[in-house]
Amino acid sequence: MRSYLLLLFTGLLFMSCSKDETCTIPEEVSRIPVEIKVDRLESRFFEIKTVPEMQTFLRQEPLLRDKFLLRDRYPSEELMAQNLLRLATDTSIHQLKKQSDATFGDLQDVTQDLENGFKHVKYFYPSFQIPKVQTFVSGLSRDLLVSDSLVVLGLDFFIGKKASFRPQAPEYILKRYEKENLAPSVMLLVSNKFNKTDFVNKEMLDEMIDFGKSYYFTEKVLPCTPDSLIIWYTGQELADVTYNEGKIWAHLIEKGLLYETSQFTIRKYIGERPNVPEISERCPGRVATWVGWQIVRKYMENNPQVTLQQLMEEKDARKILNLSRYKPQKK
Repeated sequence: MRSYLLLLFTGLLFMSCSKDETCTIPEEVSRIPVEIKVDRLESRFFEIKTVPEMQTFLRQEPLLRDKFLLRDRYPSEELMAQNLLRLATDTSIHQLKKQSDATFGDLQDVTQDLENGFKHVKYFYPSFQIPKVQTFVSGLSRDLLVSDSLVVLGLDFFIGKKASFRPQAPEYILKRYEKENLAPSVMLLVSNKFNKTDFVNKEMLDEMIDFGKSYYFTEKVLPCTPDSLIIWYTGQELADVTYNEGKIWAHLIEKGLLYETSQFTIRKYIGERPNVPEISERCPGRVATWVGWQIVRKYMENNPQVTLQQLMEEKDARKILNLSRYKPQKK
């Protein structure tokens, strides 16, 4: 068995995760009137010097106050203002704010990605209402908020490797907190609004397809974004799983994992881990979610009459698997 694992993750050495510069947005999507005006709240926040000024700021931004800064966790608005004032006057947090300014500049590239993403969402779902978009520097307390009415980008999480302070997380998670991951991460969360899944049986296949549908939605609304940024893999990890797709699938089938109901076992293949040693030391964590994505892709490829909306509404994971005719071969 050990020799099999050593041979499993061999083959491709590198796959670029850079954007396809030749990618263009279809005219029927590009002409949809969506214009994102990002409100850079951190600029106002770090000018605040007194508790009354902070209270005024919080009253002016009720969605940020209630949904991102979690007003209900404080016994009073005054105490909340006092705590936030300490944050606004902390010199180390000011340093993070300066570094986020240097990293993101006018945020034009991220704004363009979000506009393109929301144009596509409107194309597929014409009644979709574009949420307000704000940025904030929270001292690494929260990375993102995506709701029907508001998107908040916690820029200090996405400064990257050069940041003076980084989130308290393992390295395999830290590597996804980069500027280019912002828009894909937002659209993954947007997909939750449309992704219907039946977890009555709670089999691993249900979770695989649930993730797969979200990844597929994200690739459709951000068609110029490489797969690696959508699933948060490095180029090397993506190359490895792509080359060894048939062997990964064989492992899931031979171990009878698709219909597994034990959460302890499911988390080994779905949950956050640096790798999945049950398959190979070089197999990245969450690999079953990537397989779910490939199943969904095959399902849509082999059933061209199915729309994105119908896919996102489909709750029957076994139906998607059966109609996908997904059977990758070992190399």
